[in-house]
Order: sequence, then structure tokens, then C-alpha cells
Amino acid sequence: MPTQLYLISPLDVGGDFPARLGRALEAGKDHITAFQFRVKGFEGTASQHEAAALAAPLQEICAAHDVAFIVNDDIALAKRLKADGVHLGQDDGTVAEARDALGMQVQIGVTCHASRHLAMEAGEAGADYVAFGAFFPSTTKDKGDAERPEPEILSWWSQIFELPCVAIGGITPENCGPLIAAGADFLAVSGAIWNGDEELAVKAFVEALEKERHV
Repeated sequence: MPTQLYLISPLDVGGDFPARLGRALEAGKDHITAFQFRVKGFEGTASQHEAAALAAPLQEICAAHDVAFIVNDDIALAKRLKADGVHLGQDDGTVAEARDALGMQVQIGVTCHASRHLAMEAGEAGADYVAFGAFFPSTTKDKGDAERPEPEILSWWSQIFELPCVAIGGITPENCGPLIAAGADFLAVSGAIWNGDEELAVKAFVEALEKERHV
């Protein structure tokens, strides 16, 4: 399957963000597979109610564009929203816990940083995809002094395992070429989309994806 885009929300998804998401998904038609709802500070029942209210219009927009709606880091919220999936960091619960709470149909992804070991563990535990990164400095997903993976880890993974892999962290239309060439199934992007004109940014990514397809 050609590399696809996996959009990650900014931390603020209020205001005109639903309209922005709609424009981005329209601009990336057939090239965007998933959208990750990533808002922080909504632990607890009352806050979950607030998060659910923010999520509702975004879920509708994703459903209308046939894009999977993934909740970041929060199994309980994913269950409440009946989301299409949940993405787990290393401290956000296990694949087994997520599967038990959410069922077999839900997509479960796991952050594996630069670790082949963590990725293999996630695969064995039943994850639906693994995410490597941050490949480049990122204000959204950077772990500071965490080891930065090389594109080669994507080649290694895709040659040995059928499970899809996601590249994440500081990815732009200008620097994504080596990640696509290395075998990334998905490019997870956030700042490069939302820090400017989302339509132009998505179109630039689509151009980069199409270019690599024809190399």
C-alpha cells in the first residue's frame, strides 16, 4: 500500500478547528487514513465530558471522509467515544488492556520511539500498528533527549513484519522523502499541517507522496 497520511490534532481543537479539519481532509482525499484526537488535561469524569463534546464534531467529519478517528493516550475516552482506535504511549496502558476494553475491531497503535525491542513486543501483544519517532525535532511529539531513530528502522521493520509502521516527529513535505522510501506505511503529521494553511500543507504532502510513488 502506498504511504498514507495520519493527521494528529493540535492541542486546541475548539473554535474554527472543525472547519480546518474538514478542509484538510478534503485536500487530502484518498491520501489521509487516520486522524488522532490529541488533547491533554482531560483526566476525570467531568473533563472527559468536555473532551467528548470537543470530539463529537471532529468524529462526524472523519466519518464523512472515511477517515479513522483515533484517541491518543486514553483508553477510557476511546471507549466512551466508540472511537475507531486508540494510540498508546509507553505509559498509557497495555495493548491487552485496550483490547479488553475496546474489543477486537478497534485499531491499537503503540509508540516505540527508536526501539526495535518495543516494536516487536507491541506486535506480539497484538497491536495493529507501531510508531517510530521522533525522526526530526518536533514541538508536538519530541521527547527531548530520547534517542532519535534513523529511517533504516522503517526498512528493517517493513522487510520483516507485515504490521504497518508509522513515522512521526517533525515531518514536513520537504523532509519526508527518505521516510517514504524507507517503507513508512503512514506519516504522522501535526505542526506541519496546523501551523499554517492546512489545505496548502496537505497538498504539499500529497505532492511528496505522489513523487515518491513514481521514483
